[in-house]
Amino acid sequence: MTGTRPSSDDRTGESEMIAVYRHDVYKLTGQPHADALDTYAGVPVNQPVPLGADRDAAALSRPDGSPTQTVVNHMTLSRLSLLTGVPVEQAPPHDESVLAPLVTEDDPEVMHQRWLETDVAATVNESVYYPYTSLKYHTLLTAALLDNYRDGHDFADLHLVVDQDGRRVPHRTVYADVDFALHLDGGTHDKPSIRLGDRPRRSWAATWSRLPAHPLATDSEAYDRVLDANLRRITAWSTALQYLEDFMTGVER
Repeated sequence: MTGTRPSSDDRTGESEMIAVYRHDVYKLTGQPHADALDTYAGVPVNQPVPLGADRDAAALSRPDGSPTQTVVNHMTLSRLSLLTGVPVEQAPPHDESVLAPLVTEDDPEVMHQRWLETDVAATVNESVYYPYTSLKYHTLLTAALLDNYRDGHDFADLHLVVDQDGRRVPHRTVYADVDFALHLDGGTHDKPSIRLGDRPRRSWAATWSRLPAHPLATDSEAYDRVLDANLRRITAWSTALQYLEDFMTGVER
């Protein structure tokens, strides 16, 4: 296939997958939605995501209806850590040299890797009204939904898949560390998995709890038992995935 030009559909797909990683740049830069710029660092940003993927990803972490303030005296885009209860750092705005790697890359698979590994987007919440949510994991969930929808899958087809080999599947891996990865996928690929349900809703705890097998050593490790017990209490998907990352990287075994 060397030298084969991408088809028009391929180019459209690449363009849409790049756009999904740029769709909430105004949050990274600390701008109000009404003042969101059309370009940043020379590339188009803050564009709508097709096929309702952004809407559905939001529904996995935030309730329907008009938002209300849920944490008194915290009305910024700085994410509150569920692990510590305090803002992870003062964010945003970040300067362009920090944000550019998350925005200007034009290879969609490289962009996915950068979002899986970013610490910068993890300092920002999805909404000032829901400060424990995570822009990093909202974006990864949006990308996974869009990639599956583009492949013809409906939401009701999707599974949370546990990959204990830790493979990173372009756009479909929504969490990865050195031990395992989690994917949203229309197929199970003969790995432990559970369907997400008929419609997008805050259902992390119910989904995680129903997995036929998960990657934590709860039979032998107290560290894993604590993490598992807490994950079974979190309903918002981006909050849970961010908590999983924070616990795995911030709690000493």
